[in-house]
Amino acid sequence: MWKSAVAARPPAGGSSVSDNNREEQEDLHEEATNTLGWFLAGAVIGAAVAILYAPKSGKETRQLIADTTQKSKDAVVDSSQNVLDAGRDMFERGRKLVEDAADLFDRGRKLVRG
Repeated sequence: MWKSAVAARPPAGGSSVSDNNREEQEDLHEEATNTLGWFLAGAVIGAAVAILYAPKSGKETRQLIADTTQKSKDAVVDSSQNVLDAGRDMFERGRKLVEDAADLFDRGRKLVRG
């Protein structure tokens, strides 16, 4: 409620309306970022508590954590390898495209010169 009353007041000290809008947008962006950060932190803490209080023995829980960590690691390695392969393919296609463009340019220049 306080923010809306402040926003409704005309700018003081010669500030432009665009400056006020930019400040409001920055405030909203910062607030959204903080909210998302706290949500993610809460989710991680909640997951950790859920695992620790699960009705399993400590040994089973540690094994579950180790298995999940290994699966996550494998997924990250596979994903990064896929991204790397896709990047190499895109680089090669781009290089081929540049070579073809350079060839066309040379041919065009030769045609113009006669």
